[in-house]
Amino acid sequence: MRLNPRTRQQIDSPFDAAYLLLDQRCKERDLLDLAQGAPPYPTAPAVVEHVASVARQADGGAYVEIAGLPRLRQRFAEELTQAYGGRIGEENVIVTAGCNQAFCLIAAALAEAGDEIILALPFYPNHDMWLRLTGIQPVYLQSGPDLVPTVERAETLVGSRTRAIVLITPGNPSGVTLAPEVIAEFAEFAARKGIALILDETYRSFRDTEEPAHKLFADPGWGETVVSLHSFSKDFALPGYRVGALVASPEVNREVLKLLDCVAICAPRIGQEAAWAGLTGAAQWRRERAGELAARRRGFAEAMAARPGGFELVSVGGFFGWVRHPFAGRPTEEVVRDLAIRLDTLVIPGTAFVPGDQGMIRVSVGNLTGDVFADLAERFEMVRKL
Repeated sequence: MRLNPRTRQQIDSPFDAAYLLLDQRCKERDLLDLAQGAPPYPTAPAVVEHVASVARQADGGAYVEIAGLPRLRQRFAEELTQAYGGRIGEENVIVTAGCNQAFCLIAAALAEAGDEIILALPFYPNHDMWLRLTGIQPVYLQSGPDLVPTVERAETLVGSRTRAIVLITPGNPSGVTLAPEVIAEFAEFAARKGIALILDETYRSFRDTEEPAHKLFADPGWGETVVSLHSFSKDFALPGYRVGALVASPEVNREVLKLLDCVAICAPRIGQEAAWAGLTGAAQWRRERAGELAARRRGFAEAMAARPGGFELVSVGGFFGWVRHPFAGRPTEEVVRDLAIRLDTLVIPGTAFVPGDQGMIRVSVGNLTGDVFADLAERFEMVRKL
C-alpha cells in the first residue's frame, strides 16, 4: 500500500520519543518524570463516584448529542460567564475529546490546504504537527525576551491566506500567562485583519491570579473573532478521559459539528459525565489542587534561583518551567538523553516547541515536591560531570 507522503514527512510524537528513552536508563536513582504535563494527583473523589454510578446505568454507554451533554454544556457556559463576565450560552459550547481535538476541529473549520495559521513561539507541538499534516502552513510569531508576543510583529506575518492566530495562555511550554491587555490587543488585531483569534486556555485554572484571564467575552461581538479552547483534564485529573471544550459562535460551531460527527460522533460519554461531576461537585477540590501546583511552581523557582549546573529558569507558570541549559553548541536532544539515561530524569527538549535548537528544555513541575527540588538541582549539577 502507499502511505500519504504528507504524513510520512512529519516527525513522530516528541513525547513518545522521550518516553522511549526510559528503556535505556541506568536506574541508579528513582525516576523523575518531568516530561508530561499531567496531574500528579488522583481524580477528584466526587468524579469517581459519579462515573461509577453512570457506568452501572443501562444507558451509561450511550451516545450523547454531537455537541455534548446539554447539562455539561450549560454548566460550563455558566462557569465561563461567571469567570470572564459577559455572556456565554450553551449554544457557544461544544464538548470535544480533549483540547487537542478541539484545536484540530477549529483549524479544519477555518482553513484548507495552502492556507496559513500563525503560531506564537514557543508553540505546542501538536498544533504545529496537525497543521502540517493537513497541508495548512504554520507561520511563526517570534515572541520577545519575556516570551510575550506582540501585535507589531504579528502585523508583518498576515497575508491573503492567513486564517487565524493562535495564543496559548498560560503557555505550554513556557508557562507564561498573557495579560488581559495583551490578549485584548490581539483580539482587536485579529478583528481588524478579518482572521480568528484562537486562545488555548488549557491551563487557565493554574494562573497566579484569580482575576479574569481576559475580558473578550464582555464584547457582544466576540463570536465574530474569538475561539476559546479548554480542557477538563488538568482541572479534575482526567487526562485519560479525553474531554475538553471549544467555545465559539453558533455559526462557527455549526461547521465544527460537521467535522466532529465524522471523526468521533461525540466526545466519550464517560468523560463528559466526569467533567460535569467535577464542575458541579469538586469546586473546592479544584481550588486546592491549583494551590498545590502554585506551591510547586514556587518551590521550583526557588530551587532554580541558584542556577544549578548552569541551568537557567527563563519562565515558569501553569504546569511548566522553560529552562535554558548551559551547554552552548551541544545539541539539546543529547542533553535530554543524558538526563534520561544516565541520571533518570525525563524532560522534553525545547526542539519540540521551536524551530531549530535554542538550548531550551521543558520541565513539568507537577511531580516536584518536598525534597525532590533539591534532588533535581543535584542532578542538574551532575550533568556537567558526564
